[in-house]
Amino acid sequence: MLRNALGKTFRFVGYTVQYGCIAHCAFEYLGGIVVCSGPSMEPTIQNSDIVFSENLSRHFYCIRKGDIVIVKSPNDPKSNICKRVIGLEGDKVCTSNPSDFLKSHSYV
Repeated sequence: MLRNALGKTFRFVGYTVQYGCIAHCAFEYLGGIVVCSGPSMEPTIQNSDIVFSENLSRHFYCIRKGDIVIVKSPNDPKSNICKRVIGLEGDKVCTSNPSDFLKSHSYV
C-alpha cells in the first residue's frame, strides 16, 4: 500500500518536473503571453493589453526601425513595457515635441 502510494507520488512529481521544463523552454525560447502596461503605444497597443511575444526572431534578425520590443520596466521589474524602435545606434532622433519652435536632437 505504502509502496503503491510512493510510486504514484514519484510518478506525479516526475511528470510535473518534465512538463515544467518543457513549459519553461517554450516560454523562454519560443515566446509567451505578456501584459503590456503604459499608454505610450496607444492606439496600437492599449494599456493592459495582452499580447503574444515571440523570441525566435531576435536570434535570426536584427532589430529594425518600426519594430515593437517588449522589455522589463526599470522602475517595476514585475511589469513589461512595449516600445516601438524609432532609432538605432548612430541615428539622430528628435527629442522635442513636434510643436516646439526650437528642435532638440540626440544621437542614439
